[in-house]
Amino acid sequence: MEAFKRAIPIAEALRRGEGYATVRGWVYRKRSLKEKVFVVLRDATGVIQLVFQRDKFKIAEDLNIESALVATGRLVREPRAPGGVELHVEKVEWAYAGEPYPINEDAAAADSEYLLDVRHLWLRSRKMQAVLKIRHTVFEAIHQYFRRSGFYEVQTPMFITAAVEGGATLFKVDYFGQPVYLTQSSQFYLEALIYSLEKVYVIAPSFRAEPSRTRRHLTEFWHAEMEMAWAGMEDAAKVGEEVISYVVEKVLQERAEELSLLGRKTEPLERAKPPFYRVSYDEAVEILRKKGVSISWGDDIGADEERALTLEFDKPLVLYGFPEKLKAFYHRNNPDRPEVTLSFDVLLPEGYGEVIGGGERIYDPVELVEKIKRFGLNPEDYQWYIDLRRYGSVPHAGFGLGVDRLVMWITGADHIRDVVPFPRDVRRTRP
Repeated sequence: MEAFKRAIPIAEALRRGEGYATVRGWVYRKRSLKEKVFVVLRDATGVIQLVFQRDKFKIAEDLNIESALVATGRLVREPRAPGGVELHVEKVEWAYAGEPYPINEDAAAADSEYLLDVRHLWLRSRKMQAVLKIRHTVFEAIHQYFRRSGFYEVQTPMFITAAVEGGATLFKVDYFGQPVYLTQSSQFYLEALIYSLEKVYVIAPSFRAEPSRTRRHLTEFWHAEMEMAWAGMEDAAKVGEEVISYVVEKVLQERAEELSLLGRKTEPLERAKPPFYRVSYDEAVEILRKKGVSISWGDDIGADEERALTLEFDKPLVLYGFPEKLKAFYHRNNPDRPEVTLSFDVLLPEGYGEVIGGGERIYDPVELVEKIKRFGLNPEDYQWYIDLRRYGSVPHAGFGLGVDRLVMWITGADHIRDVVPFPRDVRRTRP
């Protein structure tokens, strides 16, 4: 059997703390003394310090940062070592020294653009490893929440022919001579599926051709979307706060070590329990005015305004009742107050802002066609979507959750690019 197949995870070696073991991984740190070479080895589960006698293992001198290594030795408890355990190496089973690693600590601290250029290598850093593990738990928890809540997972197309969020942000694609677009949202298809399955969700990429250069915008992002029949705005908002709370609780339970490594204070996460604060658009405008923000009723609440608003609250809030012109045509207007829609956003605290956008959908075909025209759109472009309302239409609601934004807040990251393995924004398509 190849030696690397006998290796145990580093976390298991740390747990054992004694006896003989074979471990495998990549060199994370290296320090040479007169008689010994100390190598910190990493794998997907943790780090352990290896101790080499210099006179017995010349290979230890040749190892570079990120060299691959399989070593066997005796486990010894050592409080000063990372994890409190060392492996005193008795045999190097396999080694691949490779070339000198191009990323050093100074470069990592000084130039974020450089780290994006070498993202294919920077993924090996312990910081990115922690982020990726938290992402894994976030996606897992979203699936768990929806499935345990009676939702069916579905799949929807990436090529579309009609805009969901406005034509200006569509990526055009030549589809065998016919123009189509990359999807902005799976919402319309989810609405079709509720007439079969009632409660549905999808986690998939969405694409927005937005020339935004803010810290929370990407052109390709992961979208967790849901729609449910027999539901209104408040029903959807309740699901939104429950799924966020569930995800955060799961991360706190399973990824405490990773949050600590990232330096994330957990108090804001621990407060993210339902019910979230409810703030109407009208109330938000008044709060912002009192804070000195220049805003009038009907103005959009953008990133700067969201930041100012969320700093007033210690946990997420549901912002609801937006004026008609601020939300897409498919949102149902409030029958008791037609100038506002039955729509909502969920805003994350600490200045992070919007993570969910949703609301109650128009279910009457006549009302939908009138609003499509009112928005200057052509009903013919939405015929199949309108068709859904002609046969047994019911009240329904849903939302889209930006998974990358949620991870950004949970990890306390400064920029959304820092929580995506290979981010795509207006300036970057490589690696």
